[in-house]
Amino acid sequence: MQIDQPTTLLGGLSPATFMRRHWQKKPLLVRQALPGIEPPVSRAEMFALAQQEDVESRLIVAKGDAWKLRHGPLPRQALPPVKQPRWTLLVQGLDLHSDAAHELLSRFRFVPQARLDDLMISWASEGGGVGAHKDNYDVFLIQVAGKRRWRIGPVVDDTLVEGVPLKLLAHFEPQEEHVLEPGDLLYLPPGWGHDGVAEGGECMTCSVGFRVPCEGDLARELLQRLPELMDEEEHGRLYRDPKQPATDTPGLVPAALSDFARRALERALRDPALLQATLGELLSEPKPNVWFEQDEAVDTAGGVTLHRRSRMMYDDKFVFINGESFHAGGRDARLMRLLADAGTLTGREVAALSDGARELLDDWAAAGWVLPLPG
Repeated sequence: MQIDQPTTLLGGLSPATFMRRHWQKKPLLVRQALPGIEPPVSRAEMFALAQQEDVESRLIVAKGDAWKLRHGPLPRQALPPVKQPRWTLLVQGLDLHSDAAHELLSRFRFVPQARLDDLMISWASEGGGVGAHKDNYDVFLIQVAGKRRWRIGPVVDDTLVEGVPLKLLAHFEPQEEHVLEPGDLLYLPPGWGHDGVAEGGECMTCSVGFRVPCEGDLARELLQRLPELMDEEEHGRLYRDPKQPATDTPGLVPAALSDFARRALERALRDPALLQATLGELLSEPKPNVWFEQDEAVDTAGGVTLHRRSRMMYDDKFVFINGESFHAGGRDARLMRLLADAGTLTGREVAALSDGARELLDDWAAAGWVLPLPG
């Protein structure tokens, strides 16, 4: 992707200009960002996906002021009739199950892979929607079938409606209103209120969502993972207190033990490479419901492409894929970074890998993380 070149996707802005002017700052409406777009899956395919155990789905039904929420799997008989108004089906992580959805999501890879989450699709009957709400992450809303009316605006009062299973804004006051047709795109920064309703019949909308690490959660995850990467000597260092005197306050935590714990944390965080490896493994780890089909007979000589479910990243020392980290340097690092960025390596590029890197690539292929290039 040429990040400095204007693109229809962003209304004639380059990705660099969009990120500078709009990302986490202000909305952007683009008419015919994706002209001629078709839904990545049909309504029937979407309903079938919602029945599967490994697919995250939700059914939302509105009647009057009442809202009902049901999580999948959702057998077909659990869904209302298509002609019944005001109901919505949501399928999360569509990119994990559809090549067309994965390709659509890939158009937004001018944002770092570590921040890119998934492509969700919603089907709504006439008048269907999920109510006025806000997200704590950026979102691109892409209309792929039918029409949807969006009311948007900054949230001044984030009080929620009581007694409903959804986080609906009780006093949402929109400032803008737009009807999106197939091919139109609407970008909203985090915290912007929005309320989308199907208009003129059924509609389908795709949304690109982003991962937003929470500081406390990230710190906890990193601290849990750090010991796994520490060397055996550091991991096995035991507390000793040969100078501990007898005490008449046995409930008091010894100051020496507190110091031992503090030094253990400082030692774990002192090594930048250790922290880098831990962070990369965490960011590249697939969601719990992601699985791969293993095949020991995969031939990588003709080139490889990343499986659409793989998450691959890198920094200046490591390559990360699906929760694992590997040291990389020189030509191997350049080629592995190319695989992470472009998603493919040609047969010629595979042949240029060292024996160790080629063996590693073959292991990834056997695990189903990379696939042979077609043809």
